[in-house]
Amino acid sequence: MSDASPTNPSGGTEQLPPMDTQAVRLVGRIFAPLLGAVAIFGLHMMLLGRAFTWLFRRPFRLRLYLEQMEFIGVGSLPIIMLVGFFSGAVTALQAITALAMFDQQRWVGYGVGVSLARELAPVFTALMITARAGSAMATELGSMRITEQIDALTTFAVNPVHYLVTPRLVASILMLPVMTMVFNVVGLLGAYIISILVYQIDFGQVLELFRHWVDPLDYVQGLIKAVIFGIAMALTACYQGFNVRGGAKEVGRATTAAVVSSSVSVLVLDYFLIEIMNVIWPAHGM
Repeated sequence: MSDASPTNPSGGTEQLPPMDTQAVRLVGRIFAPLLGAVAIFGLHMMLLGRAFTWLFRRPFRLRLYLEQMEFIGVGSLPIIMLVGFFSGAVTALQAITALAMFDQQRWVGYGVGVSLARELAPVFTALMITARAGSAMATELGSMRITEQIDALTTFAVNPVHYLVTPRLVASILMLPVMTMVFNVVGLLGAYIISILVYQIDFGQVLELFRHWVDPLDYVQGLIKAVIFGIAMALTACYQGFNVRGGAKEVGRATTAAVVSSSVSVLVLDYFLIEIMNVIWPAHGM
């Protein structure tokens, strides 16, 4: 009888991989995206730890922190005010349309106030600053990487994480809550114009329901979200720019990845933060 084993062109016998090896490879292919995501998350956490470690070491370079705060906060003020005004106006318009079915338009102040404080202000602020400042961070650091400026910092005994990442991270943590409160104020102004001046709803009723039902804890929840969103945005942008390899094309890809990843992170984190806050403050999570 002839040998059933397959032969290669040279006449030898081809050995098939054992079944357990095939199974291991199959499992590896299935879980490769998950393992890659875990590895990237770990690298982000390592960068975050290094950045906060250098925060307490000399030299402190206050000028770098102020420059980044000006760029992230003051530079983003026009777009935050524009988006905040129309977000408040649109939210008020939709709330009035829905509440008119029950003749309860006076509750528009409460609805808009809670929506802005808990969700719209922190989320929209983070997304707008991500589009403007996060993309700029990734582009700047990526350009410095491919032109070897980051390597030059290391040559001159300047830690690049301390010099480049820590100021941007701290500035984002400080300025996103500030911009969130600006968004709240301007959003309430837009809601006031629509509900009071356009639809002639009684101002006293709207204000009284707003003062009675909108709790300061709602703003605390929004500010906590803003801090966490600031960390996610700055960390993702700095990581993408800091690890660029190649030429100018890779800088563009890193910038795109930074904006997309930061935006998705904000929305995903928002869901989990809502669940956590509903557990911590159940009376205010309904």
